[in-house]
Parts: sequence; structure tokens; C-alpha cells
Amino acid sequence: MSVIKRRHFLQTSLAALPAAALPIGKLFAAVEVAAGSDVEAVTGDGRQLLLKATDVRDFAASLRGELLLRDSAGYDAARHAWNGAFDRHPALIARCSGAADVMQAVKFAASHQLLVSVRGGGHSLSGQSVCEKGLMIDLAQMNGAHVDPAKKIATVEGGALLGALDREALAHGLVTTAGTVSHTGVGGLTLGGGFGRLGRRFGLTCDNVRAIDIVTADGKFLTASAQQNQDLFWGLRGGGGNFGVATSFEYQLHPIDSLMIGGELAYSWEDAPAVLKLFFESAPQMPDEMNVDVALVRLPNDTRFLTIDICYSGPREQADKLLAPLRTIRKPTRDNVVPTQYVALQTSGDVTNAAGRKYYIKGGFVQKSSQGLIDVAIATINEAKLPVVQAVVFPQAGGAIKRVKPNATAFAQRAAEHNVFLFNTWEDPALGDGVGAWVKANWARVEPHTHGFYVNEFNVDDAARLQTTYGGNFERLVALKTRFDPNNLFRLNANVAPKARG
Repeated sequence: MSVIKRRHFLQTSLAALPAAALPIGKLFAAVEVAAGSDVEAVTGDGRQLLLKATDVRDFAASLRGELLLRDSAGYDAARHAWNGAFDRHPALIARCSGAADVMQAVKFAASHQLLVSVRGGGHSLSGQSVCEKGLMIDLAQMNGAHVDPAKKIATVEGGALLGALDREALAHGLVTTAGTVSHTGVGGLTLGGGFGRLGRRFGLTCDNVRAIDIVTADGKFLTASAQQNQDLFWGLRGGGGNFGVATSFEYQLHPIDSLMIGGELAYSWEDAPAVLKLFFESAPQMPDEMNVDVALVRLPNDTRFLTIDICYSGPREQADKLLAPLRTIRKPTRDNVVPTQYVALQTSGDVTNAAGRKYYIKGGFVQKSSQGLIDVAIATINEAKLPVVQAVVFPQAGGAIKRVKPNATAFAQRAAEHNVFLFNTWEDPALGDGVGAWVKANWARVEPHTHGFYVNEFNVDDAARLQTTYGGNFERLVALKTRFDPNNLFRLNANVAPKARG
């Protein structure tokens, strides 16, 4: 192409774009899209299709944020999932700058029946926040968090991470339940329920949400709260990403002393059975301010041990009495449970759960502990042999979580005393098949001790357990899905399918 023809092409392409004030980089990115070829993509039901270059160009021009294609600068960085076990390539990535962009992205996806994934913080264990050859709606740039200390309310955008919520709230001596790893996204955590170190005291994250702004499958922007769209508000608190793209959350905050008693107790493997038994026996009597999570761990060098993660937010003078049984049942090999700032506890797992590693977790809720469960957990780690980190983990439930009625929100598993999950993390891709086989074989032994599962730990082979998970809430969720997403546009999640059209 000659210089004159190239200049004419660029001028023509620019003239075809809307005259809205756009950054120069955005204009030339749009020109690149306009000059490109049709885009190969897939629909939600797996059919191949070609998106016309003109349609893609118009979509790019409608966004204030960027639209990335496979050959765009920044595409690879944007598509990488937190869970390195998945390596997917969306046909398009809409990097939304606000709710208006999300509305445009949803409308474009619906008009072409595209496969859609939604990425908030990106911590999807199943990798479903990134899709293969579909449209990924990326909220990473929508990451603001604002606190009104007088009203004790936090307003947080859908792509924000928990660390932002904690930091802004704690600056005012306030807090809400917010997971256990600071680079988790607020959106996925909240929509799935939301456990955390303060859940036994203040309830699940979804119990503390006051309102959610959401873009539904028809591209409409709605606010769901106790005053507006109440049915949708019910379903969003525990129903996962089934009903749309959550663009903003409003949380109730609580006054807190940020200096807590926390840290880790570690025990030799020989002492693990006795310590685990004490934990299960004493957990129901623990005060709401005490959160105790236990892990049975095997490292690649064949070292085995038990660890207890402590967070106590009650009166500090009572901490030693509460911790005494755990310190005397067997002598810990490591005891760093001391007065600690809450933000330090909240970031203590960030490195262990770093982005890019490969993870496989499979879990379920424990309604009542038993000696049989203890025996299975110990045997599972005793027999572990892979050169990866393998663990059986028991996060604690109960307290304020249990006092909410099962039908008050979509999250139904209020009676659970604990969660249990098999945890694996590794880096060598060649080990993936071995890890998968190990998890499936050992989950067959653990599953009989469980009932339902935490949807934020969803794997694609968990779909058969979904009705048990939601229990008496399931049919109401199906009705909501049928009403707000009848074509199942938002299917890459712990999917509640809509009723088939008659």
C-alpha cells in the first residue's frame, strides 16, 4: 500500500468512528480493529461463528475502555487466569471502565449469542472467568472502593480486590467479612456467599451486602436491595454469577479493633489426630470472635504436619484461656499466635496463593464432624505421594453464619459446622493428570462426610451436586434464572440452568 493510499485509509477509518472525545491511543486501537479481519468466535452452546470486522469495530467504538483481540497489545496479560491450570484464549476481551461499558458488552454478547465469561478479581478456581473463543467481560479497571464512615457503608466496584475493601474500611476503624486472601475479587466472593476470618462474628460477606448494581442478560442496569428488585437481591446473595454482571456492591461495615490475636500453630504429624479431634470437639463452643481453620499438609519433600490458622477479634485478655486447650493438647512445633494487625492476617496467605500457580480444589460442607472424617483426612495425607503441595483443609463455619435462616438468602448451607476441601498446588504442567486422579480418588472417600459444597470452590464436575447445595432454594433460583437470563448467557459459573421454553 502506498503512503498516499495508507493515509487515505487511515483518514477514512477515523472519519467512520463516532466523534466522541477519545484518547489518541484508543482511536488508533479502534482503527486497528476496523482494519482487521472478521473474528472467529463461539456461541454459548459451542457453535462456531465469524464476527464481522465492522461489528467488532462498532463494538470497540462504543466502549470507553479497550477492546482487545488476540493480536492486541496487552491481550496476553489480560487473559491470564489466576489459576495457572487453565490457559484460555478469548476471541475478545472488553476491558470495561464502568457500568456503561458492561451494558454495551452484554448487549453485544447477547446479540451474537456469544459464549461469555465475567472476570472480576479473577480468582475463579474453575478458570471460568476466562473463556475460550468467547467474549471475556473484564472488570479489572473498575476497582474503586469508597467508605462513608458516618454511615458505616463501603461502596466497592465489581473489579476491586478484597485488599482495597479492607484498607479503605480499616482506615476508619471499620470492617466487614472479606475472605482470607487479599487479592481475591470482591464480586465473586460476595455472589458465592463469602467466608472470611470474621464471618463467625459478622456473618458471610453476602449477609453484609446492602445493595448490588447489576447488568442483566438483556443489557439493563438494575439495583438490587431490600427496597428494589428484592427477589434478585435474594438470589445474588449466594447464587453466584448466574444473573448478570455485578458492577458495584454496597456493604454494611462494623466497628473493629484492628489489633487482633492471630497467627499460626503448627504440630508434628504424629500429633495431628489428637489435635484434629480436639478442634472438632471444641469448635461448636468457641465464641463468635474466634475463627480457627485447620489444614493437614504434605509438602513435595514428603514432610507432613498440621497447622491451625487463628484469628481472634474478641477481648485480648481472654485469648490465652481460649487458646490454652490447643496449646496443651500437644506442644506446637511453631507458635506465632500474637497480637497482630488484621490487615497482616488478611495478607498472610497471599504468597501461598499467588497468581499463576496451578490449583485444584474440591470441597464440601460438613454438617457434623465424626471420627470417620478424622480417619479419612489423616489417611488421605498419609498416603499422598505426588511431588506437589497436597492438603486437606477445614475452614470453620458456624456462629453468625449459622443463625441466618437457610431461605433468607440463596446461600442455603447455614447448618454446616465446617467446610472441607482437598487442596493441591503445583507448577509443572506434566503433573496435572496425576493431581486430577489423586483428587478424584480421595474425594470419593471424603464426599460421604459432606452435604453440598461452597459454590466459590466449584469445578465443572460438581454440577450434579448443585441441587443438593441449594436445597430448598433451588427451584426459586431456577425461576429467577428463567426470568433474568432465559437463554443462559451467563453459564460459566456454578450454573443454575433456566427452564426450557415450552
